[in-house]
Order: sequence, then C-alpha cells, then structure tokens
Amino acid sequence: MELKRVVVTGLGVITPIGNSVEAYWNNLINGVSGAGPITRFDATNFKTKFACEVKDFDPTDYLDRKEVRKMDLFAQYAMAAAEQAILDSGLDLEKVDPDTAGVIWGAGIGGIITFMDEVKAYVEGNGIPRFSPFFIPKMISDIASGHISMKYGFRGPNYATVSACASSSHAIADAYNLIRLGKAKVFISGGSEAAINEAGVGGFNALQALSTRNDDPMTASRPFDVDRDGFVIGDGAGALVLEEYEHAINRGATIYCEIGGAGMTADAYHLTAPHPEGLGARKVMEGALNDGNISFTDVDYINVHGTSTPLGDIAESKAIIEVFGDHAFNLNISATKSMTGHLLGAAGAIESIASILAIKNGIVPPTINHFTDDPEINSKLNMTYNKAQKRTVKVALSNTFGFGGHNASVAFKAIE
Repeated sequence: MELKRVVVTGLGVITPIGNSVEAYWNNLINGVSGAGPITRFDATNFKTKFACEVKDFDPTDYLDRKEVRKMDLFAQYAMAAAEQAILDSGLDLEKVDPDTAGVIWGAGIGGIITFMDEVKAYVEGNGIPRFSPFFIPKMISDIASGHISMKYGFRGPNYATVSACASSSHAIADAYNLIRLGKAKVFISGGSEAAINEAGVGGFNALQALSTRNDDPMTASRPFDVDRDGFVIGDGAGALVLEEYEHAINRGATIYCEIGGAGMTADAYHLTAPHPEGLGARKVMEGALNDGNISFTDVDYINVHGTSTPLGDIAESKAIIEVFGDHAFNLNISATKSMTGHLLGAAGAIESIASILAIKNGIVPPTINHFTDDPEINSKLNMTYNKAQKRTVKVALSNTFGFGGHNASVAFKAIE
C-alpha cells in the first residue's frame, strides 16, 4: 500500500505569550517570558504563586455567550485556536467532504476548573446536589474535539488523546497516520489545557514538580540550567490543519511543511520520573526518524521537551547524544517552555507550531533564562541559549514526554 503524504496548511494558537500565531512567534524569537503572579485565584498559601497564564483572552471573540457558558476554559481555548487554524488554512468548508474530515484533539487533564468549581459548590451547599447539567459535558477531555467537529460539520474520525504532556503530540501523530493510510483527507488536530487553578497548582506542588522561584517568576523556567527547580505551569491551545498532500495541492493551499514521521514509545519505568538514561526518549526519536526514512544527519533542530526539571533535562540530553552521535553537536536545540511555561496536554501542539515556524522562517527560537551550565549536560550541545539563531531548518523534531512514561516525537520537514 502506498502511503499518502501529509502536509500542514493551517495554524492557530492561544498561548501565554500571544493569542495569534504572529504574536506567539514574535515573542518566541524575542525571548519573551510569559510568567507572572497567578491572577486566577488567591495563591498566597501555595508553594508556587506564579504561572504562565493566557492574557487578554475573550472567548466571545470566537463564541457567543450561550456557548461560552457550556464550555470549560480548555474547550474555549480549543475553539479559538481551531478557528484561527481553519481561517489560516483557507479551507472552503462547502467544498470539504465532511465524511473525510475529522478532529483529533489532546488534553492531559481536561475540565479541571469545572470539576473543582462544581465539587466546591456541592460542599459549600451542605451536600445538597445542585450540579449543573453541563458539569459532565464541560469536564470530559474529549468534549473539545466534539465541539470542534460540531462547529465545522466534520463527520470523520473524532476522538481525544490523553497521555499527559504527550497528549497533543499523540493527537497530531494519529491524525498524520490516518491521513496517510487514506482514512481521511483533512484533520484539525492539536490540544488545549487550562489547569491553573487551586487543584492544578496544588497537585503539582504536592508532587514537587513546580518551580518555587516566587521572587523571580519570569526567570523561573530554566531548562538545562544547573539551578532549575521545576516547571512553570501554563495554559492555552495549539491547532494544526493537516491535509493529504494532493488534497492541499488541488485546492491551491499554502503549505507550511510536511509531516515526515512520528514515533511513540513508553518508558515502562516510573510514575513521574523519566528513565534515567533517556531510553524511551531515545527510542521515540529513533522511531520518528525511522518512520519517515529520515537520516539523523538531516535533522537541523530539536524542540525538546525541556521542562526545567532536574531529572528530565539530563535524561533528554543524554538521549539526543545517543541518537545523533557527533551530529548532536551540529544541531540547534531549544526548550521553548522557558518562555511559554509547560502547557501540559497542549505542549506538543504549540511546540510543533514553533518547530514548523522555525522551518518556515529559518530562525530557531531560544532557550531563555540560562545562567549557569550544568556539568551533567554536555556543554558541546547547542541549546540556543538566550538568543534566537538564524539557520536553515529542513527537518525539525518536536519531543514531548508525559507522566506515566508516555513519549511522542513528530518530525516536520520542509516541503519538496
């Protein structure tokens, strides 16, 4: 069976550093931090009092007020990013066969804001059950893909991928695989997350996963720096329109890039910690390259998972050297979470978009907030510290790894 080629024709984002693709990209390459004091709730008594929150988001720019009331914030973000991506793609929806168009959307947690608000109201109401009829439909992780399909009438494959921080990378990988197998022509894919509330921040604090650099939040996300002390939680969404190559060509679409391959593995090691030698990370990058018959020497840029955790950054840097050998030192590597924070289930989507824009614009966004080298991370690796670098990028990898040992890596390549 001849596999179809799959291309990216539309992009959309809601992020802590910009609510449009243009704003997001400009702030990425200029090294802007999205971190600041938490405004969503009173964080006085929390170990971590800051986050990378989305700013100036008005859901009524995309939805009417009745629709907004029926959606958790994570779904509102999803609808906004999806609308941007559809408009960017130039798709004429009247000419799209709805049975060949689908939605695969990732969310690591889903409607945790709704869940907490409803349970809190129940407790404060002395145990009288006055739950909203929208409680369950607002909370469940798959509802974002449902809302997107209903808005655009896409009747093809439709579901959610839930694999913690790898969720939206798995969504993109699945959409890619279904298109190249001839199961669909068009997908809206990506992910969204909105977990900046008492439960989200408190839960990650209990795991000792979050930075507690409350005196300097803008520099708290420090991937690969010796003084890193955990990730900075963020929220938002990223959406991509994926199309079968011939479908895109026939309608005269503007193509950003081609998806070159996708890898998916498990660490099978620990609940929250990565394999210390980066075994799963190594195998997932090898899987993405092998899947697309891409030579490791063809890769120019890796947008790493790079969360700013003590163990994760070391494991990923080891894995890169094992996969790429001496070519690892010719790569540009960057952790854009240093600017956006960690969007959990939406991380893979916005970082895939960063990788795609690096190919399109010939610029690699930086890893900001680097002050002191970590002796356990090979100093010959080019982590693109603190300043963007111009470079022709023909192939980029986007890595995401989630609690539970879930790993996904997607290869993007310049269109030929």
